[in-house]
Amino acid sequence: ATRTKSADVERADSGIGQMPARKWRNRASETLSSLQAWEAHRPCTDCGERDLPVETDVQNCNQRRADLCEKCRKCRTERKESVLEFVNTEASYGEDLRIIKEEFYLPMQAAGLLSQEQLQGIFSNIQELIDLNENFLEILQEEIDQAFDQGDDDLMTVCIGEIFLEFVNMLPAFQTYCLQQSSSVNMLNALEKEKELLRIFLNVSQNDNTALRRMNLRSFLMAPLQRVTKYPLLLSRIIKATTEYHPDYGSLREAKSRIESHLEHINMKTKQEGNTWTLRSFRQDSKKKREVINIEMRETALKTVGWLREETRFVMEGSLQLAQPPDGQWVKKGSKTLKFQNMQVLLLVNMKRVSESSLESAEPGPVKDAVLVLIRDKNNGKFHLLREPLRLSNCIVSTDPDCDDTFELIEIRREAFVFRDSDRARTHHWFRQIRRYSRELGSWKKRRNALPNIMISTPHTRP
Repeated sequence: ATRTKSADVERADSGIGQMPARKWRNRASETLSSLQAWEAHRPCTDCGERDLPVETDVQNCNQRRADLCEKCRKCRTERKESVLEFVNTEASYGEDLRIIKEEFYLPMQAAGLLSQEQLQGIFSNIQELIDLNENFLEILQEEIDQAFDQGDDDLMTVCIGEIFLEFVNMLPAFQTYCLQQSSSVNMLNALEKEKELLRIFLNVSQNDNTALRRMNLRSFLMAPLQRVTKYPLLLSRIIKATTEYHPDYGSLREAKSRIESHLEHINMKTKQEGNTWTLRSFRQDSKKKREVINIEMRETALKTVGWLREETRFVMEGSLQLAQPPDGQWVKKGSKTLKFQNMQVLLLVNMKRVSESSLESAEPGPVKDAVLVLIRDKNNGKFHLLREPLRLSNCIVSTDPDCDDTFELIEIRREAFVFRDSDRARTHHWFRQIRRYSRELGSWKKRRNALPNIMISTPHTRP
């Protein structure tokens, strides 16, 4: 027999045998079928539904499956329209504010039609509202432009709620303007009857100035009131078109709640001052009532300390129980011997602004001052201070392991206070926050010499 060389043999199979090869081909076919089945039932990227429409590519005459169901696609369109409406109406509101300044305030000031006090009475804090609108609108427009640049045509990455909460300090500015609106209109009416030149200027401006759209000054002065009452409606439209899983959903609801609480607070203040007009009213619930109370307490605290609103940060606020021990032996006797009373306490910190161009700095500046404001519960519809604010630069905060449900705050050469919360963990949190700012401020040597050493060198301190 002739021996065939191995090099002359040509193999016709794959080298692994016919059975294994057939199994691999079958498995590949099954995998392909599974992928096609998954593609046919791939869920919607927003809601998880699987019955999605089929789109036709006109250019290539191919059919491809959509990534969104019809409902989610409609919601995305509505959300985009609502977001753009929010930004566009904010820009229109800003134009009205600039018209008030450039077409009325500045010409009247340059012509000497009214004194500075009269201009202030009519136009109130219009410049503050202009600055707030410019900063707010700049951030909104940057978010829109960035979304389009990144290919987000549906503006799903634009978080209106988060931006609104960053600019929540603009709401007190609206309150200042709204509360002065009634007196501003009355002053304008009286001056228009009294000053003929003012009356002529206002009539000529309305009829001949095309920038005014034949609207009078009173109509433009209503723009801030109309804008602040429109915020909840605009936010509601965005919320309605935003899925609960969207990262901005919670911020949107919080922003809407905050603005509604401020509107209720403005209405309450107008009633207290005897005005007959009110802003749009919203359904109240317990959360909004608490927020209205918090707004009023913050205003009382700010008015007391005299700080600028944009430089003030409210670190903590809430109800605490307070007692004033008659002597230094209360720890041995226990806190049960003390007589506590409920008190509203606010911890305020005065921060230096890092940048003058922004309202909310990413990194807050150094702490200039910190105070503890003690407010009694409401009496006759108003809040009253227990005493002047406690400046933490002049205070020592300490605790004792035998009374771990309380902490003591001693104002140098003056009074001592014992605080506690109904919840022990929250008492500890209050203690840590107050002690932190007390240590950061003031001269430690002066405070050490002013107090007994036992208050400084206690071996037991709460971490």
